[in-house]
Amino acid sequence: MIKRSEEVATALAEGRPVVALESTIISHGLPQPRNLEVARELEGLVRAGGAVPATIAVLDGVPRAGLTDEELVRVATEPGLRKLGFRDLAPCATLKLSGATTVSATSFLAARAGIRVFATGGLGGVHRGYTSVQDESADIDTLSRTRITVVCAGVKSILDVPATLQRLETRQVTVVGFRTDTFPGFYLHTSGEPVDWRIESAEEAAGVMRAQDALGGPETALIVANPVPEDEQLDPVLHDRVLAEALQAAEAGGVTGQAITPYLLEYLVEATQGASLAANLAAVRGNTRLAAEIASSWTPEN
Repeated sequence: MIKRSEEVATALAEGRPVVALESTIISHGLPQPRNLEVARELEGLVRAGGAVPATIAVLDGVPRAGLTDEELVRVATEPGLRKLGFRDLAPCATLKLSGATTVSATSFLAARAGIRVFATGGLGGVHRGYTSVQDESADIDTLSRTRITVVCAGVKSILDVPATLQRLETRQVTVVGFRTDTFPGFYLHTSGEPVDWRIESAEEAAGVMRAQDALGGPETALIVANPVPEDEQLDPVLHDRVLAEALQAAEAGGVTGQAITPYLLEYLVEATQGASLAANLAAVRGNTRLAAEIASSWTPEN
């Protein structure tokens, strides 16, 4: 049911490295025309790293792994494009609608297409105030049953980071820090929370992937937590102040449920005059480069 582009299908058949990219950053995360520029830039970074990009989306009900430039333009410009998590894939396919994929949908479709490495910005996780509203991203559940390697800059800093790390541990999702002993803070170089495992190279990440396969067990993900460089992070003092203001504004406005994440992220973009978006893009670029290195270092057994 998943349609691979000719380039992606050929690369997979020949055992060449492929990196999955999500499409919500194109359709929902950036303004036009910047979104299309970034989509093309990220695909270019994958190619520069010796791998084939496979941007994931659903078009006219058909899940796709790898888009033509025309299809990238469509994702970047088509009004009303749905935002799809894993649970949305079946109704979207049945109704022959189109949508951009989040981490949960991208991870699932990439793995089903035979792609092992996926680059994104930040994961979803446990929301603040979980004990009252029990709001947890579907990303955690999908990653707990999907064998894929996700290169990210941690989880979005608007979330409860310690609780998210605890949930990932409970769901047996492996987390390794890439040249760091602390979990990244998405916009920030560090969240201050320790990670149990540290790796120094793409080759070591590929080694962990091979060990996962050799050991067997639950088909869980590997998260490679790659911090945004300190000189490209959002100023930590500014981040903490604006985030506190955003949380207060959301509570005062009664913003809850699925609306809370886009509300807080947009608040940060506006209140930091775009600095949070710049840090986000710096993280995504670094993750994309590293994902291409990992995919090139990992050779599946034929």
